[in-house]
Amino acid sequence: MRPYLLLASLALPLVAGTASARDLTAVASFTVLADVVHQVAGDHVTVESLIGPNGDPHEFEPSPKDAKMLKSADLVFVSGEGLEGWMDRLVTASGFAGTPVTASAGIDTRTMDEDGETITDPHVWNDPNNVKTWVGNIEAALAKADPANAKAYAANAKAYLAKLSALDAQAHQAFDSIPVSERKVLTSHDAFGYFGRAYDVTFLSPVGLSTESEASAAGVAGLIDQIRAEGVKAYFFENSNDPRLVNQIAKATGARPGGELYVESLSDASGPAATYEQMMRYDIQQLAKAMKGNS
Repeated sequence: MRPYLLLASLALPLVAGTASARDLTAVASFTVLADVVHQVAGDHVTVESLIGPNGDPHEFEPSPKDAKMLKSADLVFVSGEGLEGWMDRLVTASGFAGTPVTASAGIDTRTMDEDGETITDPHVWNDPNNVKTWVGNIEAALAKADPANAKAYAANAKAYLAKLSALDAQAHQAFDSIPVSERKVLTSHDAFGYFGRAYDVTFLSPVGLSTESEASAAGVAGLIDQIRAEGVKAYFFENSNDPRLVNQIAKATGARPGGELYVESLSDASGPAATYEQMMRYDIQQLAKAMKGNS
């Protein structure tokens, strides 16, 4: 694992609310979730992310500063479904008195077989329709913790749900006209399953659901054969992952570089994916461009 020894927090400029005596402090596990919490919370909650921009939630190692941040939080949000395997240890170490809110509760999850074990795919946010469930769970938790601002949270949630519907429409507009046979790309690890299910896109990858997995030589060789057989012509690396293995596979197959995708982490404020909405729009555009180039 790669240690993250410094405090990683998402810089979200917030304005103090006036409807309650004290604004809430919320901590989210990673930047994508932190941004969605911020969209629903608006100006009444200070939101921080344990993992910073371009960070990998699978390989995150909490620090004492992270424990301190968690202990002082009013609310803690996790995505769940096995993404934050380190969270229970952190909650215990921090002395946080509450129970983390699982934003993904209620989502129709997908499973896959990995090394003979059935595993739930935790990357639910890569389908904006799943993020609608996040929004509902976040709004409910905020309203329970801060009833005085419940109407504001409801209004923010309603506005953000409309943006998520627009993202879904943009994705369908981008991909529905592309032949299904051309909706195939190579990526670093198996993190786009929900995206693929929603928009009928096939993602091939050398590594499974967690970046902590290691690709076997036989698995890589089989993937190279599959890429050649299926005519996959474009590959992408991910902002929070090591691109070397994907580059090696692409070189062996002749696949063209499609660029960088954001899947488990937002970019910093100066990047193309500083919010969840920007991240999805950017990924949709990059993928569609590569697929249309295949046609």
